This record gives sequence, structure tokens and C-alpha cells, in this order.
Amino acid sequence: MLTLFAKLPLCWLHRLGALLGWLVYLASPRYAARLRENLEKSRVCPDPTAYRRVLRQAVAEAGKGATELLAVWLRPEDQALQLMRNRHGWEHVEAALARGKGIIFLTPHLGCFEITSLYYAARHPITVLYRPPKLRRLQPLLEIGRQRGQVTLAPTDMSGVKALLKALKRGEAVGILPDQAPGEGEGVWAEFFGRPAYTMTLAARLARSTDAAVILAYAERLPRGAGFDLWLEPLPAGLPDQPLAAANFINLAIENLIRKLPAQYLWSYNRYKTPRGVEPPPSP
Repeated sequence: MLTLFAKLPLCWLHRLGALLGWLVYLASPRYAARLRENLEKSRVCPDPTAYRRVLRQAVAEAGKGATELLAVWLRPEDQALQLMRNRHGWEHVEAALARGKGIIFLTPHLGCFEITSLYYAARHPITVLYRPPKLRRLQPLLEIGRQRGQVTLAPTDMSGVKALLKALKRGEAVGILPDQAPGEGEGVWAEFFGRPAYTMTLAARLARSTDAAVILAYAERLPRGAGFDLWLEPLPAGLPDQPLAAANFINLAIENLIRKLPAQYLWSYNRYKTPRGVEPPPSP
């Protein structure tokens, strides 16, 4: 059934997704409250009118992000890749490949983040860090969708970290969701839109130990189901050595990406949770 739905035009999937986004928003007060709180406290909206507009858009965009996965994951690879219309900043990838030290792609929950690794993997190998789903029966679907082309999946455990390190030492690329809350002992409390968020230290550690290039990446969702545009830019120079300073540095870079496209960020994600076993952030 999902494969049949994947054949629908992307504009239809996005219309269904927008409807789904509003249904979930209206049916789940907890989900809706988190989305509103994260958006409001981020202060990406300059005034109440802008906040209401971005909120309405964000509710629909979150649903589109779910339904477009059918096209990205379940269509034949060549058809899924046709959804990528333009790419901006590919010269940064070529420069990094020429250095031969590997690439760390930081891809936040912005736009269609699932298609970025698929696009790169059609050209070069990439190892992507992922968190296995809590529902085991979803694992086969996740592997079918994500492990295509030259993608290798690495779980969020020590074996996955070793796989990332080996890939970088081979001069290959790795993909990381930098705004995903890590587990106990894998992060620090750093500022994200002015609030303490438990932030992974892995990306900075990999960059220091391998001298790999760090590139920020996201795929903008185009209007009316026209597809996606890939945007790439290097992490600003000056990544600090100290873990907390490095986490703040990366979070600020991610914030600047989100400010360019605030309606397409996944504000409903529980970014400010306290992971199990982690001490809560110190009181202000």
C-alpha cells in the first residue's frame, strides 16, 4: 500500500501531508504545545503576526515531511533523485573531496533532510549515523528507505562511532543529525535558541581527530510539490577545541540555517528533553 502511495505526484503527497500535519496538531495537545513553545521561544519570528504565519506553515510542513518520505524512500532510486531540482554550494563538496580528509555533513531537521544523503550517495559513499526505531517492525522499512546507493547505516552506539571514524580515515563522507538529542555521556548542555539543549559532542570530536571538512546541508522543500533544492555551506572557521564551546559554535551555525527557512524546521521535535541518566541543566 505504501508503495502505491509513493507513486502519487509529490504535490498530492504534500497536500495529504499538510492535512495530516493539522490532524496531528489538533488531535494531540502535547504535540501542539511543544511545537508552539519551541517556535515561540526561539524568537525567529519578529512579531506576533509573523509568529502566527510561521506556526501555520510549520504545522503543514511537518506533515509534508512525513508523507514525502514515501516518495524519497519507496520510489526507484533514479525517480527519487529526480526530485532534487537544484544544488547550491557543491563546490564546497568538491574542495573537500580534493583534500582527501573526509567530509562531515551536518544535516539538521530542516526541510527534507532524508533526501540529502541519498543524493550524495548516488555519487560517493557515505556512512550515516542513525538511531534504530523503538518499534522493531519499522527497522526493515527504515533500511529500505535509507540504505540505498552508496549509503551505509551506522547505529548510535560505539560500533557506529567506529564506523564513522573508519569512513573518514578512508577519505569518505559521514552524515550526522546535529540537533538530535544524544544519550547519556555523549553530549553537553549548550545553548540552542537561547535555551539549554543537550547537544552531541561527536561531530566536533570527529572533526578534531580527522581534520575532515565540516559542511552544513539541508534540502529546501519547494512550493506546490516542485521538489527540493539542496543547499550546502561550510561550517564557519574557528571550531573551538573545548567541547562546550564547540557545541555552542555548532548550535549557532544550525540556528543561522533555520532562520533562513523557519517554517520548514521540525519544531515539534523534543529538542530540550533531558535524556535518561543525564543530569538536568543547571538553573539559570
